[in-house]
Amino acid sequence: MATDSILSTKADGILTITLNRPDVLNSFNGEMARALQAALTAAAGDESVRVVLLTGSGRGFCAGQDLAEAMPKDGVMPDLGDFVRTTWNPIILGIRTLEKPVVCAVNGTAAGAGANLAFACDIVFAGSNANFIQSFAKIGVIPDCGGTFILPRLVGLQRATAMTMLCEKVSAEQALAWGLVYQVCDPAELMVAATNTAKYLASQPTRALGLIKRGFNRSLGVDLADQLNYEEQLQREAGKTADYSEGVTAFLEKRKPNFTGR
Repeated sequence: MATDSILSTKADGILTITLNRPDVLNSFNGEMARALQAALTAAAGDESVRVVLLTGSGRGFCAGQDLAEAMPKDGVMPDLGDFVRTTWNPIILGIRTLEKPVVCAVNGTAAGAGANLAFACDIVFAGSNANFIQSFAKIGVIPDCGGTFILPRLVGLQRATAMTMLCEKVSAEQALAWGLVYQVCDPAELMVAATNTAKYLASQPTRALGLIKRGFNRSLGVDLADQLNYEEQLQREAGKTADYSEGVTAFLEKRKPNFTGR
């Protein structure tokens, strides 16, 4: 699938989605938002897709909202809540509820909602030339794209508050030290590293990986006893999959398992 605003290719169980508005650092307009939402929905229903790999074209990953679409019209300011509801909320929910791994390769600047888009993914690689900035307060707005939810959970309330109120640029190495990304790579090796990890994940028990993600999502808002009960339910579901049967059999036969994602 190809559109003007995103490029999608599928191979070896990996759906690679490339944000493709490099002239504006891949900032989102309505077309791009709808295209990414549609791609995530399609990935959820496509059994041949076992991993999604998200990256950007050009010299940046994503500069967030294209402010050209958020300018006053006929002297009337737009309702920014409408942009959040129609653009960002469906994307973040699409990533977090997709029961398949979402790997992100941040190839340059990730600003505003673009940074939080990356942080919503499951495993984030960053080129050493990448940087992250919570730029919202610079124009008098708040972090959206899940920022007020995700950031305190990744870096703690103190750092999240400083990042969003001071709007200071965070380097790739600092992001790694703070737990915002999984690995920092030489820019020339970024896609190789991210793709190799995606290939590995595509060979693993997809249903189990999805259940892991479901469990982590739910754990953010419940107490321990409740989560232990939920783990019981998830483990029961995992135990009924073909991949569990294959994994146990392969272990007993001392061979590499052949997981099919079912």
